[in-house]
Amino acid sequence: MVLIGAESTGKTTLAQALAADMDAPWVPEYARTHLDRKRAPLTAEDVEEIARGQLAAEDEGRQRAHGLLILDTDLVSTMVYARHYYGSCPPWIEEAARVRRADLYLLHHPDVPWAEDGAQRDQPAARDHIHGLFRGALDALGAHTVDLTGSWEERMKTAKRAIALLLSTP
Repeated sequence: MVLIGAESTGKTTLAQALAADMDAPWVPEYARTHLDRKRAPLTAEDVEEIARGQLAAEDEGRQRAHGLLILDTDLVSTMVYARHYYGSCPPWIEEAARVRRADLYLLHHPDVPWAEDGAQRDQPAARDHIHGLFRGALDALGAHTVDLTGSWEERMKTAKRAIALLLSTP
């Protein structure tokens, strides 16, 4: 399952909390790792490397998983942000996002306070717009999506219910 959505909506915090609560491995967002290593603004040339790193991290996570794997974003995020920042996304990434579509997406709404994070986050005023881009991409993929809104406690409760339902479905 994937936690997904605009910047500063609690994805990483919730991924870590769910992983600890459910004793499941989680995979961090590779784009953050890439940006930390690069120490310069991302460009269109970084998109494919980010996608390859995300895929490798997910594959490694699947080897550790026993039923549930929690992803702090996936290729859908790479696709949405490539389109948003650079106007397009390499076709192989879009195809891989379709093929590797997760069983569940927890879509974080931008109804929580913005938290500054240096170079990692740069568009607080665009969160509603970017949320719409995520909604459109997930709908186009036919992804099973559950909306996470409200307080951190409400998000955790909704997420746990959605995961329990996913795990109980044959």
